[in-house]
Order: sequence, then C-alpha cells, then structure tokens
Amino acid sequence: MKVLVVNAGSSSLKYQLLDTETEQLMAKGICERIGSEGSIIDHRKYVCDENGTTEIKYKENADIPNHSVATRLVVDTLTDPEKGCIKDASEIEAIGHRVVHGGPYFFESTLVTDEVLEKLKLCVDFAPLHTPPHIMGIEGCTDVMPGVPQVLVFDTAFHQTMPDYAYTYPLPREMCERHGIRRYGFHGTSHRFVAKIMTELLGGKEDAKIITCHVGNGSSISAVKCGKCIDTTMGFTPLEGLEMGTRCGSIDPAIIPYIMEKENIPLSEISDFMNKKCGFLGVTGKYSDSRDVEEGIKNNDERCMLAANILAYQVKKYIGAFTAAMDGVDAIVFTAGMGENNPELRERALKDMSYLGIVLDLELNAKTWRQPNIVEISKPESKVRVYVIPTNEELMIARDTADIVSAL
Repeated sequence: MKVLVVNAGSSSLKYQLLDTETEQLMAKGICERIGSEGSIIDHRKYVCDENGTTEIKYKENADIPNHSVATRLVVDTLTDPEKGCIKDASEIEAIGHRVVHGGPYFFESTLVTDEVLEKLKLCVDFAPLHTPPHIMGIEGCTDVMPGVPQVLVFDTAFHQTMPDYAYTYPLPREMCERHGIRRYGFHGTSHRFVAKIMTELLGGKEDAKIITCHVGNGSSISAVKCGKCIDTTMGFTPLEGLEMGTRCGSIDPAIIPYIMEKENIPLSEISDFMNKKCGFLGVTGKYSDSRDVEEGIKNNDERCMLAANILAYQVKKYIGAFTAAMDGVDAIVFTAGMGENNPELRERALKDMSYLGIVLDLELNAKTWRQPNIVEISKPESKVRVYVIPTNEELMIARDTADIVSAL
C-alpha cells in the first residue's frame, strides 16, 4: 500500500510517500512558509536500482496561500513526470497524519471521520500551536483527495498504558478531571518504533525492560516494560522532563511566579519564555543546537560544558529512576538527533554506571554517528545492552495507517 504521511505545521507541511509492502521511502519533502511570501517546496525522490538508492533533489519557489494548495502542490509534484514517483494520485491509497496531542480522547491510531474531526477540535486547548495546523492538514487532504481514507497517529497514544500513579499529578482531583490534567507524554511514535526493534533484538522477550532515550532538540525518555510504556519524562505538555534545545524541562514550579515578578514577565509571555529561551540556549547564552555546544566545549567554553553536563546527568538520573520503576533493565536505546549523532552525550550519560553492569564500547560509540544502521555500543560482557537505533516515526505512521485501512 502506498501511504502519504503528512505532518502539518502552522506554516509548513512535511510529507513522505512510502510503500508499506516494501517499506521503501519513495519521496519526501516540505512546503515551507505557507501563507507568506517566499513559499517554497523542497522535494526529494528516491530511485532504487542494483547500485542502491539515489536521492534526487528539487527545490523551487511556489505560491502556497494555504494547506489545501500545499497538498495539491505535493500531489502534483509526486505525479510529475520528472520529479514524481507515481503516475497518478489514485496510487495513493491512504494518508497518515502525525498528530501531537490526543488529549483525553484518543488512545490509539484512529480513522478520520466527521465525529473524530470534531473530537480532535477539543484537543486544541492541549496543543494550541499544533492541533489547528493538524486540522488544516487533514482538511487540505480532504479537499485534494476526497474519498482517500485518512488516519490519525498520536504522539501521546503510546503512553496511555501508564498506571494512574505515574500519570496523575498531585493536584485537586476534581480540577484535574475537569480540565484533563494528567501526564500525557510525547514522542510516543518514536518510542514505540525503537522499543519494538529492541524487543526483537532481545529475541522477542515478552517481559523485556527497555529504556528508550529520544534525545534531540526536544527530548524525552520512556520506560517500556512488556512492550508497554509505564512512565515517561514529558508530561501535560512537552515542556516537562529533560533540558532541551530551548526548553527548560522540569524546574521548581515556584521559580515561575518568582521570575515573573523579578523580571516583569507577563503571564502571556511566560510559556514562550520557558519553551523558547531556556535549555541549552539559556545556559550557554547563545547556542540551542548540540553541535554548537559540543564545538564550544572543544574551545573550552565553560557554559557549553555545563549545558552538556546538565543533560547527561539528567539522562543518567532518569535511567536510574526508570530502572528502579521496572525492577531492572535489559536494554537502553538512544535515538533521535542527539541520541543517534552525539557520542559525547552517550558516553557522559553512561559513565560511572557500574552498579548496572553497563560496559560501553568507547571506540565504537565514538564513531557511531550520522549513519542509518542499528549499532550495539555496549561490549559483550555488559549486563545491560546499549543500542543506537535510528528512529523512523513516518514508517510507524505508515504502518498504522495501512493496518487500519486494510481492515476496512
């Protein structure tokens, strides 16, 4: 089945076309600056032959006033004789949408219906920056490809198996129930993807205890026991948990009213402050990208070293906490931008963890970055297996979409 995977943002539309029978990526791209001057489409198609896969790039300006026009442009590009990889739009059998937040309404991937779309609108309060663009993306696909089944795949769904004592905040119960306040967790599609692979690498062990570390500009760690998430670091929003590129992660809540008063930050700006001006950027004063932070460390920048040490310490701490929560751990997985491509982070985080019997292959770890392969970076004598597994959320979305649509 050929599935178009869509990730709609407020001014962008990312897409991938995948063949779920071969799990081959056929094309991908992004429409940027939707609704603004200077709109572009950055498109790439993939041609496979006996020599491997060749990526062919196309980038051009386009007038993209809304998501419907963006979707039409995507379909036209995919079917273009030169740029495209399919002859006709009818070859697209299903559409899968990445949706950030399912709120208290969605606990698994779901076929789009009128009723589902109305319920999705109730999630706007939980993710006001993400849900409206998701809806625009769905409506754009409906306009351009009416009749093609669409499926919503939620970042929060994988974490809905957490027990009540893990997802409940110690706030007045009636208030939480009234407003849907609980730990939801995010990056669930990524955590599910790599946890499934890790379980297979453990020989299909049904009672496997796995800690998945999705570390990038946004980061979260999950405890996965018997294939189900029992805890995760992100909470009601993606702000909780680890230090991130520009997010502060978990801090003493009393700091917020304190700095609002001392720095004259109004209520309308405090969320933006915590999400966009903290984390690596806040600690270093200039860098939000881990590559810049690592370069700063080479130049003896003490703030960069501190920012990196904060994150590594937090990763170490959560690994310890989740090991306790699961009464042990069989494997630790690193994935996403930093997890896959920052050997220094992995080494710092796993240093001095002899109590778990972790023995890292330092040489192999150091050269494991910017590569598409699954790599075990622990030594054979390590009691806990440590892997770098490249994530593929789009493939997970395509699989869910194909499964649901095939069953119709």
